Amino acid sequence: MGLEHVLLACIAGVTVVGMSKRQPFPELSQRFGVVLLLIGLIGILAQNAPDPPSDRFWQFVLTSIGGIGVVVGMRHMAYTRMDVLIAPFSGILLCVGSIGLLWDEWSRLSEFEQIGAFILSAFLCIGEVYLVFRGLLIGRLPQAWSQAGLRNLQRGLIDGPNGALTCFEKAWDVEDEHLNPMAYLALQRINAAKGDVQESNKWAERLLEQGGERAVDEAWIKAIEGALSSSGIKANEAE
Repeated sequence: MGLEHVLLACIAGVTVVGMSKRQPFPELSQRFGVVLLLIGLIGILAQNAPDPPSDRFWQFVLTSIGGIGVVVGMRHMAYTRMDVLIAPFSGILLCVGSIGLLWDEWSRLSEFEQIGAFILSAFLCIGEVYLVFRGLLIGRLPQAWSQAGLRNLQRGLIDGPNGALTCFEKAWDVEDEHLNPMAYLALQRINAAKGDVQESNKWAERLLEQGGERAVDEAWIKAIEGALSSSGIKANEAE
C-alpha cells in the first residue's frame, strides 16, 4: 500500500506540472508539482529499501503535504487569484492520507468515534468537491492574466501563446467588470503600437463600450505605456 501512496504523489505532481502551462503564473503550480515529484521519487527509493516506511508514515506525509497545500492553494485561489491548481490537487492528497489514517484506526474506535470519523471523512470529500468545482471547473484568473500580460509586455514578449496579447485577451471576467476596460485598453495600445489598425480599432470600440479611458485608472495607463516604451514600442493614443 505504501507504494500506491508514493505513486499517487508522482501522478499528482506530473499532472500539476503539465496543467500549469495553462495558467498566467505557471511557476507557482510547477514548484508544487516538482515537490510532489521529488517526494514520490524519494518514496520509490525508500520503498525498495530493505526496511521500507510503513503505510501509516506515507499517510501522515500525504496528510501533511495536502493540508499545507490546501492552505497555500486557497490563498492563491481566493486572495492573490494567481493559481487554481494547487488547492484541488492538495485536497486529493489530504483526503487520501487522512481517510487512510481513520480507516486504519476504525476497528479500534468506539461507535461514537466511528460516527465522528465518518462525518469528518464526509466533510473532507465535500470540501474536495468544492475545490475541484471552484478551481478546475469554473476557476478564472482575470486579474492574474492582466498581471502576467503586463509582466510579459515589460519583457518584450508580445506575440505567441504566452505573449502579452494572449494574456490580455484572457483578462476579462463577467464578475470583475472593472478589469475588462483595463484589458481592452492594453490590447488597443499594443496593437496600435504594432501598426495593426484593424485590431486596434476593434479593441478601441470595446473600450468605448465600457466607458472609454475614463473607466481605467491613470496608473494603469501609465504602466502600459511605460512597458511599451521599455519594450522599444511606442504607444499610440486611442482615437
